[in-house]
Amino acid sequence: MSLLSHERYCDEILTQTDAFRAALRGADPGTTVPTCPDWSLAQLVLHVSGAQRGAAAIVRDRIQEFTVPTAVAGEAPEADKLDIDALDAWLADGAQQVVQALREAGPDARVWTFGGEPKAGFWARRMTHETVVHRADACAASGAEYTVDPVVAADCLDEWLEIVTSPQAVAFRPVYGELPGPGRTLHLHATDTGPGLNAEWFIDATGPSVTWRRAHEKAAVVVRAPLTELLRVFYRRTPVDTPGVEVLGDREVLDFWLERASF
Repeated sequence: MSLLSHERYCDEILTQTDAFRAALRGADPGTTVPTCPDWSLAQLVLHVSGAQRGAAAIVRDRIQEFTVPTAVAGEAPEADKLDIDALDAWLADGAQQVVQALREAGPDARVWTFGGEPKAGFWARRMTHETVVHRADACAASGAEYTVDPVVAADCLDEWLEIVTSPQAVAFRPVYGELPGPGRTLHLHATDTGPGLNAEWFIDATGPSVTWRRAHEKAAVVVRAPLTELLRVFYRRTPVDTPGVEVLGDREVLDFWLERASF
């Protein structure tokens, strides 16, 4: 269940995209993205904007059947032909397109999704967190500071757990089916949030399928870190041994999860 309203997600897509754009300023478009080493910064931008533009088309056209949310064929320019200003403009325009489509449709418009209810609200949340996580990639490449609003970061972790534990995801990526096994429980504990936000997760992979809940419970392995770092660790955007990240218990359980639960 999402934590944010439809309008807040729309606002966050623009906010996160603006922060992404700020991380690009002064950067070389050809810089390799260390967290996505097959991509340059330019390719990262085209990926994010392509996802936004694809989601915009799904919502705007009320597409009802399976469609991968990528840029419309032939629309995206070639990565090596864009300077940083052109990339900035392309990224800004993609965000505006998807937000306009989402606001005009509203959260309950019926459209194809790859999880949950087939409603436009799915894409508002998905594009928020797509941009949140790939902004971490941009910051890793450019050296810009990376922080995320606590409520947004917590919802980003929720969404990832919902995706990786869904039957649709297991069918699409069979490696997720390897996650369950004896003794495989994980506890994620954000160390820097106040009492108004429950930022702890218990993941139980001991049954036939993975379940999770917001809870403080004993687990085989515990990961304690500030919430932004917890998010980056769990999305494999920073090493587990990053300063400020504490792992208690069975490290092999954590490594097993991280090796397989990639998105």
